[in-house]
Amino acid sequence: MTDRGGARRREAALTATAFALCLVGGVVRVDDTPLSSPPAAAYLIAVVSCAVLPLRHRAPLAVLAVTTVCGVLVVPLGLVLTPIVVAPAVVTAYSLAVHTERRTASAALLASAGLLAAANLVFGTPSWEQASRTGAVVAFPLVAGVLGRSARNRRAYLAAVEERARRAEKDRESEARRRVAEERVRIARELHDLVAHQITLANAQATVAAHFFDTRPEQARKSLHELVGTTGDALNELRATVGLLRQTGDTAEPAEPAPGLSRLPTLLASFRRAGLEVSVRQEGTVSPLPPGVDLTAYRIVQEALTNVTKHAGTGSARVSLSWERERVTITVTDDGAGTVPVPAPGYGLIGMRERATAAGGHLFAGGRAEGGFLVSAELPVPPAKDTARRDGRGTTGRTAEGTADEGDGDTP
Repeated sequence: MTDRGGARRREAALTATAFALCLVGGVVRVDDTPLSSPPAAAYLIAVVSCAVLPLRHRAPLAVLAVTTVCGVLVVPLGLVLTPIVVAPAVVTAYSLAVHTERRTASAALLASAGLLAAANLVFGTPSWEQASRTGAVVAFPLVAGVLGRSARNRRAYLAAVEERARRAEKDRESEARRRVAEERVRIARELHDLVAHQITLANAQATVAAHFFDTRPEQARKSLHELVGTTGDALNELRATVGLLRQTGDTAEPAEPAPGLSRLPTLLASFRRAGLEVSVRQEGTVSPLPPGVDLTAYRIVQEALTNVTKHAGTGSARVSLSWERERVTITVTDDGAGTVPVPAPGYGLIGMRERATAAGGHLFAGGRAEGGFLVSAELPVPPAKDTARRDGRGTTGRTAEGTADEGDGDTP
């Protein structure tokens, strides 16, 4: 309401000013001496031309036509055509340039200026003074049009800047929400793989200890000792994961390296301590993997073996790593029930598929025709650019393979 009232007051003030200018211009004689009072023709021109001014925002072309006709009739009615007499036309020219497309506004303003000049030249007395008045009458609406066009361009520029800022802010918010969602999924995957693996091993070791507590106390004591080690490892990994989440900027403490296939022997040893016999086979030449792909490969093996321990109902599993020029194929199989009978939908298989897809590969998981369950993932292997790095990682991979095979005599 306040803005609308202020606009009405500004509009009334502008109309009153234009009306007063018309009357002032109407008292000027041809010899530039003023009359004692405005004649009736001046009142007529002022009333008609100013009465339509409030409509100039909605119909600027029509209002310009009315004010131009009033200016054309100034000389035939016995008045002197001056810029102040055509003040309503000047005001309308500004509004026309602000609210109308450039080509239309330019044509209308040139036509209005031409009509005013022609009327002054046709009905007036030729003289240098008359010519100077004609030039001023033509110039004022054109200058007002230029100022209106400048104001229109400035408004358009400010609107474009505001729109770009609004879109940029919206894009930043969308990007922030997307990154938060991705980070939450990544954290959920890491915590799921970590907790599921360690808790599964701890549960298996506690079950063995409880089973042998009375009959074979030495074996129970050994299982409890291994349980202490498993829970200690779980706490350490959980602490490292939480510490990673607490890092802020460049001042954070350096995090421990993410696990990769180089830690595969340690991972398999933890499953063997829990009672799962794991055999490993590697084919091809081991190639270096980027940290993200290396972590994905490790987590897939970890989660697949965790599912075997929890759901397969068998005491053995097989891990196969097939290295080719552009990809590595990871296969984990067992001879168990062939399904994953969880009471509620879990996220282990979903997490493995998400990891494989994020790394640029794909994963298959399902029952085998000959019985048991199969998890197979293909991950990309980028071309090695550093021969020394390739040799170093290859040696590490072969050492891991030898250690794993050495721990299992029935490696197929």
